Amino acid sequence: MDSISTRIANELGVRPQQVAAAVALLDEGSTVPFIARYRKEVTGSLDDTQLRHLEERLRYLRELDERRAAILASIEEQGKLTPELTREINLAETKTRLEDLYLPYKQKRRTKGQIALEAGLGELADGLFGDPTRDPEAEAARFVDAEKGFADVKAVLEGAKYILMERFAEDADLLAKLRGFLKDNATLAARLVPGKETEGAKFSDYFEHDEPFRSVPSHRALAIFRGRNEGVLSAALKVGEELPGSMHPGEVMIGERFGIANQGRAADKWLAEVVRWTWKVKLYTHLETDLFGELRDAAEDEAISVFARNLHDLLLAAPAGPRATLGLDPGLRTGCKVAVVDATGKVLDTATVYPHAPKNDWDGTLAVLARLCAKHGVDLIAIGNGTASRETDKLAGDLIAKVPGLKLTKVMVSEAGASVYSASELAAKEFPGLDVSLRGAVSIARRLQDPLAELVKIDPKSIGVGQYQHDVSQLKLARSLDAVVEDCVNAVGVDLNTASAALLARISGLNATLAQNIIAHRDAHGAFASRDDLKKVPRLGEKTYVLAAGFLRVMNGDNPLDASAVHPETYPLVQRIAADTGRDIRSLIGDSSFLKRLDPKAFTDEFFGLPTVTDILRELDKPGRDPRPEFKTATFQDGVESLNDLQPGMLLEGVVTNVTNFGAFVDIGVHQDGLVHISALAEKFVKDPREVVKAGDVVKVKVMEVDIPRKRVGLSMRLGDTPGEKVDGPRGGQGRGSRPAPATRSEPKAAAAAPNAAMAALFANAKQLRK
Repeated sequence: MDSISTRIANELGVRPQQVAAAVALLDEGSTVPFIARYRKEVTGSLDDTQLRHLEERLRYLRELDERRAAILASIEEQGKLTPELTREINLAETKTRLEDLYLPYKQKRRTKGQIALEAGLGELADGLFGDPTRDPEAEAARFVDAEKGFADVKAVLEGAKYILMERFAEDADLLAKLRGFLKDNATLAARLVPGKETEGAKFSDYFEHDEPFRSVPSHRALAIFRGRNEGVLSAALKVGEELPGSMHPGEVMIGERFGIANQGRAADKWLAEVVRWTWKVKLYTHLETDLFGELRDAAEDEAISVFARNLHDLLLAAPAGPRATLGLDPGLRTGCKVAVVDATGKVLDTATVYPHAPKNDWDGTLAVLARLCAKHGVDLIAIGNGTASRETDKLAGDLIAKVPGLKLTKVMVSEAGASVYSASELAAKEFPGLDVSLRGAVSIARRLQDPLAELVKIDPKSIGVGQYQHDVSQLKLARSLDAVVEDCVNAVGVDLNTASAALLARISGLNATLAQNIIAHRDAHGAFASRDDLKKVPRLGEKTYVLAAGFLRVMNGDNPLDASAVHPETYPLVQRIAADTGRDIRSLIGDSSFLKRLDPKAFTDEFFGLPTVTDILRELDKPGRDPRPEFKTATFQDGVESLNDLQPGMLLEGVVTNVTNFGAFVDIGVHQDGLVHISALAEKFVKDPREVVKAGDVVKVKVMEVDIPRKRVGLSMRLGDTPGEKVDGPRGGQGRGSRPAPATRSEPKAAAAAPNAAMAALFANAKQLRK
């Protein structure tokens, strides 16, 4: 069997040496961001995506090897380990195959087959199986023994049947063949549990739902499993039509595997009954459970992947930058919470105003806000997109008109997770004297200035950009999302002298304790003058320094390279480049035309290869470059503030809030995100919605359908589409596993193929997805 490095290399399409080098670095404690950015020569330039896949597969394959060793030891201890079985176990490439091989040797409860074997019925079972010409009843009569629990021929034959059933059901090759057959040919059938129509209305699209098992997309699989868990739906695997008296394909395969066929011999009928019971009692339920488990695992992995991609895009959304900002956390009865923060995010002022019902103090609120903006030189107004957000957006518009000299800009900001942060221990430490209700306004203002710096303070699961996040493995979800946050923070880098503890804790090599130690040192000794000063921080050793230093920036420090992504270990290389070119380092930085004339190969040596030199020259060209896009805002249309204001055919601007496998959700300012189905994202065929949009994008959409009672809005990014018109041809695309729910019996297939007609099914999926 191939080594772990070879297997992963084949999956990634790289050389085993690259994988082995990356594994060695990971085992030494290096982080993925560090390896991807500063160890390119060692790994052959594996990027962070490849390294994350490598890390995940390495974990799985090592767990597989640990289980393999335990199984071999267990079987050897039983004295049943043969060279052939050892070979089979060593060749097993999945945990499922490994467990199939172990099944006959696994410690289990005392079964009917084991009881029959203990009573000596193994001879009868072997005899009838080996020679079907024998008469079952005549042979069984010799084994009747009431003291052993087999008082008559019927009981004896029943015992022999269970011996063979268990033997057949523990055949690893048969299990693999049946599992593969069901994967390719079975239908997933979901049905309403009688009497649950009203209670399970949200699952109505699955009350009578059939779909090929091999192509069930993750969001539908998770919806069906949730419905089953809630007692609303039943789910089963079916293969073809089971006609009375006919053999199930599973029974046929069992018979073929063990050479059992009806040739008119005395024991053939009895053996056929053994086969039938093996399928119905032993294998069908076992395989259905296994395959449902595989489907759930695959659906969870896809859902986690969708969440991770959306989180990545949200964290790397364009920052408005260091500008004084007024944060508005909208509310009705309890008022709007107001917070003003300066360019660094420091809280300058707070207030609570009551512009909306029941107090309706519109003019008084405008006066308060105008005074705050003038007093603190506010540039931006950040408005949370929750309850009363459009009313508050109108308020901000009136404020801008009232004080045109301030040149204010209003921006709607996602407030997902703001309430979670407000009540957190971290927020309490950050704002010990600030009321919980006002902390949300501060967070809203800061997340406009720098989404990444603010959102890292919130548990990623609370940000709300995932599919079925409460239904998936919380361990796998947390591990995946933490990796995304780590990658994003390190891709951007942080200012060592201004970063919060939450941000510092995500830097390569650091943790919460070291982050607090850095801040304590900063508070006690003043701003860091250089990266080297990090070595004075308690418990921050040389290894940690190497992992972290390149991602920490010291602005206006002693060494200009400290403000860049150039790692301190390569400073000698930069000094040599400067010396060889007759320039000093400060004059090199930013001199794009000069740097582009340099040949990276001229500066390579036994310590620094071409990838490192190339990266350094690029970094010197634009030191500390921010990978995030330019800041842009969406403008919601005046007068369109609720679902009642929408009309099919309207052209609107909005912000993508969530990208799923079947389309994208867009905030158009009516308190209810609209859905752009994958087939309406572009004129060309779209396989993956993320080819076209990502969370945070500002897009133009056309309103295609409005369903006020069910709060559903259908949108299209193909602005030439006509509401109500069926869409055919290559203009619309549906990716694999990303299509709308298939037509049910009450829904013609032709209609279900059109985005408008499928909208109800899609929103049913979406409603579940967003929870």
